[in-house]
Amino acid sequence: MLKRILAIVLLIAAGSLSAGVGSARAQGATAAPFDGDLQRLAEILGALHYLRGICGANEGPKWRNEMQALINAETPAGERRTRMIAAFNRGYNSFQQTYRTCTPAANVVIRRSIAEGARISRDLTARYAN
Repeated sequence: MLKRILAIVLLIAAGSLSAGVGSARAQGATAAPFDGDLQRLAEILGALHYLRGICGANEGPKWRNEMQALINAETPAGERRTRMIAAFNRGYNSFQQTYRTCTPAANVVIRRSIAEGARISRDLTARYAN
């Protein structure tokens, strides 16, 4: 249930953010004021993509698809796009190096990551949505 709520919040946030950042998008690679939060969210999605996979969630590419939806909604160009993708990969790779199998600690990381991702999504939506 929490996974579905996070996914919905992420999609809403991504859609709301993309509607409110036309001027940032028009400037191309200019950083938006919320880029740090988007990069952190991308990093969380990468971590979840790896960790949920090893913990038997049977979600397939769900978290990668959420990242793609975020990129599609935000449509970052150049350096902004590169930073978002690098953040996703950093989240994935950092946990791939730490966890080879699902452990109780990995499950704690999953729960905390979902909570942090939901908080970031809510904050971004509240702050930047029209």
